[in-house]
Amino acid sequence: MRKPAVTSVPIAAVMAERWSPRALDASSSVSPEQVRALLEAARWAPSFGNTQPARYLVGTRGTPSFDAILATLNSGNRAWAHRASLLLIGVMVTTNEKGPVPYAEYGLGLASENLVLQAVELGLVAHQMAGFSASEVSASFGLPDDAVPKVAIAVGSAADAEVLEEAWRVEREKAERQRIPLAEFAFTDGWGTPAL
Repeated sequence: MRKPAVTSVPIAAVMAERWSPRALDASSSVSPEQVRALLEAARWAPSFGNTQPARYLVGTRGTPSFDAILATLNSGNRAWAHRASLLLIGVMVTTNEKGPVPYAEYGLGLASENLVLQAVELGLVAHQMAGFSASEVSASFGLPDDAVPKVAIAVGSAADAEVLEEAWRVEREKAERQRIPLAEFAFTDGWGTPAL
């Protein structure tokens, strides 16, 4: 299912086509080359002072890492994410040899957006999640204290919304995408004065 963004002017297709479905095809898989491309895209994201704070824990379906990541998700996310071809945890490294890493969370966010957009470019879909246990991730994967799990990401191929089974989940999947208007998004001369 496609749900391209309805924009006031055309934007790059990879951004217009990006959305966060939960209906994933449990029979699809990602190739090692696709996984590499996703991680390369994330690796080349900008970061403050080239500090590169983003790291990823990677689990392809059928591996112990996938099962370990899935187990850290809350029940609502596990209900659909088990169909993903790939599960990742985005981790921010908060210190380096110079001390605290400035804007580490922002750097991880930039890297994760690159990863998600690369998924779209590959014909895949991705859904980012906050609903997981960071402490369970840290324990399961032996993370050092300065490595903080911040986001879980499911990647796979889109499926019909009906795979979600429950009516409310199907309805949510099919719902129109919404964004606030540009007049409430960008300001000039003062807060609340629309730039466009």
